Amino acid sequence: MFAAGRPFRGSRGGQMLLKNLPAISELNESYKPRSEDVRQVAGPGGRSNVSPETLIARYRQGELNAVSLLHNLAQVLQFHLELKETVTTGNIAGLYFAFCVVIDGVEYKTGMGITKKEARLKAAVLAVQDLLPTWESQKSVLPEASGVPPPLPVKEQPSISDIHPCRAIHERKNSVNLQIPNAVRGQLTKLMNSHPEFSACAGTTAAFIIQTSGGCEVVAVGTGNFNTNGSALSSGRIVHDSHAVVTARRSLMRFLYRHLLMFFSKMANLMEKSIFEQNSSSGLLSMKSGITLHLYVNQLPKGAAQIPSKLRLNPLSISAWQVNNEISLHLSVEGKVFSVFSSTFDHSTSKVVSMSATDKLTQWQVLGYQGALLSHFIEPIYVQSILIGDSGCSDIRGMEISVSQRVEGITSQLPMFYCMMRPHINLVPSVATNSTDSSHLTYSANWSEGDSCLEVVDGLEGKTIEESPFKSGTALASRLCKAAMLHRFKLVAKEAQRQDLLATSSYREAKRMAKPYQEAKNVLRAYLSQQGFGSWLVKLSVSDNFSM
Repeated sequence: MFAAGRPFRGSRGGQMLLKNLPAISELNESYKPRSEDVRQVAGPGGRSNVSPETLIARYRQGELNAVSLLHNLAQVLQFHLELKETVTTGNIAGLYFAFCVVIDGVEYKTGMGITKKEARLKAAVLAVQDLLPTWESQKSVLPEASGVPPPLPVKEQPSISDIHPCRAIHERKNSVNLQIPNAVRGQLTKLMNSHPEFSACAGTTAAFIIQTSGGCEVVAVGTGNFNTNGSALSSGRIVHDSHAVVTARRSLMRFLYRHLLMFFSKMANLMEKSIFEQNSSSGLLSMKSGITLHLYVNQLPKGAAQIPSKLRLNPLSISAWQVNNEISLHLSVEGKVFSVFSSTFDHSTSKVVSMSATDKLTQWQVLGYQGALLSHFIEPIYVQSILIGDSGCSDIRGMEISVSQRVEGITSQLPMFYCMMRPHINLVPSVATNSTDSSHLTYSANWSEGDSCLEVVDGLEGKTIEESPFKSGTALASRLCKAAMLHRFKLVAKEAQRQDLLATSSYREAKRMAKPYQEAKNVLRAYLSQQGFGSWLVKLSVSDNFSM
């Protein structure tokens, strides 16, 4: 899907696995440092007497493999090196092993192989590929065998790369964790400055960010904290769930529809601007190489992500917590959440009930964020990282457990192109704080790249408010409602000349026709139930049984 960290697509056998592993000659070598290498470079006390430049040159000439290079440089540069077994990028159980290099606590890309030796060596190769540009650019400041650092000019403070080249790489990686909150803050400030009367809506905010070589761009924003207080209707013109991450995700879908229309326009200038390209092997579109998607939330989402920090979940003995209410699936009703096992929740209620925001994140990291309708045109789209800007949060273990560990091992059961994409989850600076103004407590705002202004929806009513900067019509149906999504789906189907999709009679039928997506969804829900986390809420079919 993406240029970096591209997951193994699908579950159909070792041949595809081997095809996806880069053809690197070093994979046939042992992962262990050769004893003659260690003898030649190690001096008294285990410290190397050979310069980093010499070691790198020997690696370039094939005299050292990647693991040996790392072990020897660890002695020279005095960093802590670990080759740690981890989960595979696509988390496919039983097909191959996975390792990653950890340097001073910084994890590098996952290496995969049929044997542990191959996986370790591949992980080392990937880490060296990341580190070599920095090492080689810092030749003048790399410490020599004497251990005496080069003199520094008077009054000049050493940079992080002067002191520790490995950490310089770490700082560059961490800079993305700062770029994204800054980009979200900028976009949110711009939107709220245009409509300060709705600034209180930003108390709970989520945003999707596209990252390219040119930087980070916010493409979808959503705020909100409630479900509608009505019952499910068949018109498709009510927004049932207005929690921030759900609102942002539906705004992201509008962004994706826009770029599909650009691609299918067949106009060269628009196709170039589109984030999509044709994947000849699948017949579907995929995001262009070098584009990655990230999610920012300024609060831990409701549900299992908010479990107490004292709880621990060992994926090898998951049954110990299987029916614990804290990590089970949760239901959301009018902004309140209940475990699916809770006896305090009235299951006979006629009000709209949805899965918690945390559970939806779990689902999207398996099924993709595009949903059923868009899966007719594009491969699953996953976020590479989830950044949490919650100033009151100090423990993200609940998020890691609920989003990743609850569905560990599911990939091998999924249809082609679907996988459990394990995101990087990090705490980052907050961009929005809870407002003391409660007058707009139930309001939810949305925006996506290309929109001229905000739309504001009353989360309890599920409709656009009269004062909203953007209104689609007198009926006050939100641009995020299912009917609006079906309209965009038909527009794209027409541009793509998909007569089979244009002939669908209802929103429900169009979703059912997405066979691989529906198969993956069924596998996910069965898996969660089998693992003891509870049953996924089955929506009333009437809510999807509408047409344009």
